[in-house]
Amino acid sequence: MSTFLTDEGLQPAELARAVEERGLDSLFVAEHTHIPVDEQPPDPSGDLPARDYYRSLDPFVALAAAATATERLLLGTGIALAVQRDPITLAKQAASLDHLSGGRFELAVGAGWNRQEMRNHGTDPRTRMALMRERMLAVKEIWTKERAEFHGEFVDFGPIFSWPKPVRSSILIGGNGPTVLDRVLEYGDGWAPNLVGTPEDLVAQVANLRHRAARPIPVTLIGAPLDERALTTLAEGGIDHFAFFRDAGAPEKEALLFLDELAALAEKHR
Repeated sequence: MSTFLTDEGLQPAELARAVEERGLDSLFVAEHTHIPVDEQPPDPSGDLPARDYYRSLDPFVALAAAATATERLLLGTGIALAVQRDPITLAKQAASLDHLSGGRFELAVGAGWNRQEMRNHGTDPRTRMALMRERMLAVKEIWTKERAEFHGEFVDFGPIFSWPKPVRSSILIGGNGPTVLDRVLEYGDGWAPNLVGTPEDLVAQVANLRHRAARPIPVTLIGAPLDERALTTLAEGGIDHFAFFRDAGAPEKEALLFLDELAALAEKHR
């Protein structure tokens, strides 16, 4: 399952337990720190209420609560906004969550779409991709080196000590833009796209990624469709992991019924 966790819907521990109890394997949590009043989501009339964006809980805090309530559930950001987070702090938060969950955390990152939200964090939207690149390369240095340092245009620090080191030191790159595969190949350990266009379009992109890659690169689809024909096409086309999106503010009964539907679908295709 993937969702925004908010102060209005099921709380993280409750939702995580419900997901795990139904035999589902993962919970991915999206984030926005805020939504500027003058820059609303691109489709406020769609099925994702704008309030889910600005009422969302911090994903690392929420997933820490989910970790304490579960034993085997994979916990992930879907996605964390890397251009709005200090890389040293991000490395610490992710590694701490992975450590406390026993290696059950996966960090998926992206640059985001809300230009004013980025500006409020001091990020120039024109250079956000270059900024994300350096921040994630710096995170990898911190995770893998005893004495980590990084010197770039946007990120610059001398040798530092930082523990814990993560058990699951993988970074998924989110997004569907024209250069996303370049980012995945350079500094990602996996790809976390949304379904933009048809299932066949995404399958073609996965084939392109695998053709270009010199190593196995898993693909996690964030926001998978509840359509069996589409899922079959995607699975046969190389999608490894499906995360189904649900509105965070749904009433408890409705949210649990949705999980029951997912559990039945998963059981059917095991």
